[in-house]
Amino acid sequence: MTTSPHASLPRTSLTAPDQRTRLKSIIGGSAGNLVEWYDWYVYSAFTLYFAPVFFPSGNQTAELLSAAAVFAVGFLMRPIGAWFMGIYADRKGRKAGLTLSVTLMCLGSLMIAVTPGYATIGIAAPALLVLARLLQGISVGGEYGASATYLSEMAGRNRRGFFSSFQYVTLISGQLVALMVLLVLQRLLSPEELSAWGWRIPFFIGGVLAIAVFYIRRGLAETQSFHNAAQAGTTDEAPPKSSGFALFKHYPREALMVLALTAGGTLAFYAYTTYLQKFLVNTSGFSKESATEITTAALFVFMLCQPLAGLLSDRIGRKPLMVGFGILGTLFTYPIFSALSGTQDATTAFFLVMAGLLIVTGYTSINAVVKAELFPAHIRALGVALPYALANTIFGGTAEFVALKFKQMGHENWFFWYVTIMIALSLIVYVRMRDTRHNSQIQED
Repeated sequence: MTTSPHASLPRTSLTAPDQRTRLKSIIGGSAGNLVEWYDWYVYSAFTLYFAPVFFPSGNQTAELLSAAAVFAVGFLMRPIGAWFMGIYADRKGRKAGLTLSVTLMCLGSLMIAVTPGYATIGIAAPALLVLARLLQGISVGGEYGASATYLSEMAGRNRRGFFSSFQYVTLISGQLVALMVLLVLQRLLSPEELSAWGWRIPFFIGGVLAIAVFYIRRGLAETQSFHNAAQAGTTDEAPPKSSGFALFKHYPREALMVLALTAGGTLAFYAYTTYLQKFLVNTSGFSKESATEITTAALFVFMLCQPLAGLLSDRIGRKPLMVGFGILGTLFTYPIFSALSGTQDATTAFFLVMAGLLIVTGYTSINAVVKAELFPAHIRALGVALPYALANTIFGGTAEFVALKFKQMGHENWFFWYVTIMIALSLIVYVRMRDTRHNSQIQED
């Protein structure tokens, strides 16, 4: 095996930030992450209302399928964003990467907010929608790696799982806020008003919040791990600069491991979150309002579970949680979705959704820190971001499209098997990998 370039790095004393600085940085980084993911998920939350504006066809499944395809297109840019901004965050700093990311997200949200519909400008409407999602795809592709790296490096050794779990707390919070905005607008506006112009409001909100986050992120402290890596980069025995070539040349095993362990987890996450709202309406037969309420309540509990599971990983390790997700996900995904497809009771639907989300918590709560702990500081943001973005593009971004396509073909249950098989394949990786809590590269920064 090729000798890792970090082996020759001079050992630099790690000066831990004081508790106040650490908490301020984690809160600031998390708040920015929340707004980023709100902007990303508000597209999915309001798809039921704006899909006919950009893709008028008269058939709900066909309209949702077109909108889901654009959602998937945004994911195609995530690897490009992960590559470009991962390198940027490794070379220029985590703070610089986070600031650039939120700027691109702001532009994308405002574009969607002001783009006229198909009836006004024809084919240019969906074209501009695609362009806006491409910008947001670049942004969110880099956001994950930069924020996961930043939170993991800022956290202390004994609370790294706990603090890094806030990466998904804020990710889920972004989705939850998007759904809460939808609930408020559903109460204030009629369905006709929401479909005509009300769906634009959340995108304006996202653009304004992103501007505020831009200024918050400019004031964040940089991590000591980055400073040490930058100092080491000036020596004669400096490791190679962060690049896609350096990542797959020197860390192929770690990069492939990130891709593989992400595949099942990200597919399950998107199946139980972004797609589920459509599933409850389009398959179970719930109203749009009821589906939103069920999803919002389940996501709120799911969000609260993340730091608890992260704290547990600081005590027993990361591996047991991921293996638990793999086993339970393989056994219960098909039964949960099958039961959901036949239920008409909101309480039953909530508990079924909650069961699926609790299983997924074994992945979501710690996946960020697991990936960060696999790579040395000089290439960590790229190592976390790029393989993760590739897996998200292939599996997470296409989840809605694949599910709706199977439904259109008359074989919706094939999607349940698809999710089950991918979780089982990721389980093989969870079982074989070392526990990163006991073998963390962050300790060597």
